[in-house]
Amino acid sequence: MLPSLFISHGSPMLALQPGASGPALAGLANALPRPKAIVVVSAHWESQELLVTGAAQPETWHDFYGFPPALYAVQYPAPGEPALARRVSELLQARLDPQRPFDHGAWVPLSLMYPEADIPVIQVSLPSRLGPALQVRVGQALAELRNEGVLLIGSGSITHNLGELDWHAGPDVIEPWALAFRDWVVERLEADDQAALLDYRKQAPFAARNHPSDEHLLPLFFALGAGGRFGIVHQGFTLGALGMDIYRFD
Repeated sequence: MLPSLFISHGSPMLALQPGASGPALAGLANALPRPKAIVVVSAHWESQELLVTGAAQPETWHDFYGFPPALYAVQYPAPGEPALARRVSELLQARLDPQRPFDHGAWVPLSLMYPEADIPVIQVSLPSRLGPALQVRVGQALAELRNEGVLLIGSGSITHNLGELDWHAGPDVIEPWALAFRDWVVERLEADDQAALLDYRKQAPFAARNHPSDEHLLPLFFALGAGGRFGIVHQGFTLGALGMDIYRFD
């Protein structure tokens, strides 16, 4: 059985400057059985209702601005899988979106895990206004796919306050408020304290400072709902306060 994963995808530049995350993601992919397909919940597809990508060949969307031309040249031409998309839509009672491309929350980490882009990928949207409890239920609804060789990934960030990043900070610089929040989440995951995690905005230290809005942490709850025992694949920070943790749920 494949695990479910939570991946902190960082800046889009991760595709060109993977740092420590690149070897961690490549090593994780090499250690896992090869998936038959991949389902991704990305922080960058917020929606009002649940939606599922239905295209047979989704385009690569460079959904950002102000980056070097080389990044806009990167393509991730993985196929979709309409049959799996229909099944996911049935399991979630969600609509198919036949036009949606892959956003960078999906293709950036996948380009480091499966650079050949030869594994079918579909995305499920993130109705962020409905909070973490919905994401747990979405994960639970899709958990059976893990037994069938489908890799389930939540792609977001364990901390995400772009307004407080230090663009000159080295890899050893970590803001105490970011570390405190990350460590609290890890402790609650290790204790399997789902009630506290669901109430993180009230219980976690510096919750609003680390996540001014929910969308980058919500994919963690998808992975949590879809998986089992918590484990740490990789931990680290960039730019002082941008958490790059990767977790697995077996």
